[in-house]
Amino acid sequence: MTAEKGKSCRGAVKALQDEMIRRSLDHIRHKLLVMSGKGGVGKSTVAVNLACGLYAEGSKVGLLDVDLHGPSVPGLLGIKDRMTRVREDRTMDPVVYREGFEVMSVESLLRDKDASVIWKGPLKTNMIRQFVADVPWGDLDYLVVDAPPGTGDEPMTAARMIPDAFAVIVTTSQELSLADVRKSVQFCRRLNLRMGIVENMSGLVCPHCGGVIDPFKTGGGKRLASEAGLPFLGGIPLDPELVSLSDNGTPVFEARPDSDVARAFLNIIRRIKEELGVE
Repeated sequence: MTAEKGKSCRGAVKALQDEMIRRSLDHIRHKLLVMSGKGGVGKSTVAVNLACGLYAEGSKVGLLDVDLHGPSVPGLLGIKDRMTRVREDRTMDPVVYREGFEVMSVESLLRDKDASVIWKGPLKTNMIRQFVADVPWGDLDYLVVDAPPGTGDEPMTAARMIPDAFAVIVTTSQELSLADVRKSVQFCRRLNLRMGIVENMSGLVCPHCGGVIDPFKTGGGKRLASEAGLPFLGGIPLDPELVSLSDNGTPVFEARPDSDVARAFLNIIRRIKEELGVE
């Protein structure tokens, strides 16, 4: 095959995949791209609990983990032992977490959960595109996409693939995190993505009295949103029990639906719906 024919063939394959992606996304009403400027701010925990909160309110939800090198979603949901079925035609069935709540992650394709994914850009880009083109998501109210931190290949691919996504940018109040979030804001603006900011670890729920104390800074996410002219979607307190629940693969909406943390997520969901024009 000549180089020209090879290029033409690759172009035809990409065009077909583009059409499959478009058809799949046409069946999904709203897409949320959960991002962060840096790691360690609880982005995946936010993505999982947003999906669980939307599901608890009666929405049909898909949760797509495109953090190929550090997938966390299966562990946070307690489904690390469930495998994605790959069919002969290369389509992939998402893992059913609950009826009406499906999950796709690269970890569900790996039999060895400790195996590292050592892929370069083109392989990562193609895998993420396959997660939409080759997965029968069906009709969803929301697709929540958990992107890896930063502004590299994975979030870029997801953002370009889903241009009508609403970006939920997760930060903590520390200046180091806020500095990286400013880069995420510029990233979203360059790609014309709508966005809002969530401040995670916004105060600490005392395990003894239940009150909220401030061992870390608070309010930085709200100030950044105001400075950037963006909606502040809300703050989420750090609850030691939430950490334990996450380690055990139990979402807060199942263990403590009436907790301050669950209410914080529901308030954020309400603000996101306002931004999306959802009643």
